[in-house]
Amino acid sequence: MAKVTVAEEWFTICGGCELAILDIGEPLVGLLDKIEFVHIPVLMDWKYFGQKGDQDEISLPKADVGILTGGIRDEEQKHLAEEMRKNCGTIIAMGACATQGGIPSLNNMNTMEDMRETVFLKMKSTEPNGIPSEQVPAPLDRVYAVDEIIKVDVKIPGCPPASWHIVEALSALLEGKSWSLPEKSECDYCPRERKMKADLTLKRNLEPIPDEKRCMLELGYLCLGPVTLGGCGGAQKTPRCIAGNMPCEGCYGPIREGANPMVDMMGALSSIGLDPKEILDRRATFNRFIGAHNHLRPLPGR
Repeated sequence: MAKVTVAEEWFTICGGCELAILDIGEPLVGLLDKIEFVHIPVLMDWKYFGQKGDQDEISLPKADVGILTGGIRDEEQKHLAEEMRKNCGTIIAMGACATQGGIPSLNNMNTMEDMRETVFLKMKSTEPNGIPSEQVPAPLDRVYAVDEIIKVDVKIPGCPPASWHIVEALSALLEGKSWSLPEKSECDYCPRERKMKADLTLKRNLEPIPDEKRCMLELGYLCLGPVTLGGCGGAQKTPRCIAGNMPCEGCYGPIREGANPMVDMMGALSSIGLDPKEILDRRATFNRFIGAHNHLRPLPGR
């Protein structure tokens, strides 16, 4: 039986999604009996303009499945995404950056002019030699999620995604089945006790967190579980951060398409007696991983 061919590309990303693939561990061996990577820059060399650099156009191999990680920030990444869509039968957007913009999309709160000036002209560690413009890809106006540029068939959220979700999604594709997570919040999987009332004011999440069984939010620690897509705990159910005695950071993104986590989270805080105004940068905090899809954009001048 012929193996299913897989191509992978990474864009604006830290590389954590690629490590999540390696973190699959032993089940990856079983998958490799059924799939063949024909393109994955983090592991194998592939020259975009021919292996000898003798082509004028970017060329990518054809594959049954294409995995894209990272948000799309410049024209080259946009072109690569479009080429992957042309050459791959099924496209998987993997990780918070690809599905929702991720941490890099926090920059969507700034204009391109502000970003350029800050990074290239005002940074204390950077010589102010002007803004590079030659032999570098032209930047887009903001960071885009992959599905804002091309059609995406499967989304695997997370920063990074849980390795078991990668296995589940790939296994489902091999069997000709669809894959997605149920529209449930992290609170639906959290074992901590909820009393629907906070006893304390909000604290910094860096403060020592007592090993109690009470809801993190009700203890005064900002937990984004109420507005975050659940399931990262896998078979153990308990969300990964909660299992590590830490509040949810929100990396799995909104519970459903079109949700507004900032508005919903402010409601969740108010419902238990906490004041959302205590959070100094609510926009960035509640949209930390989801700045694409116009969740974050420059505010008009005041």
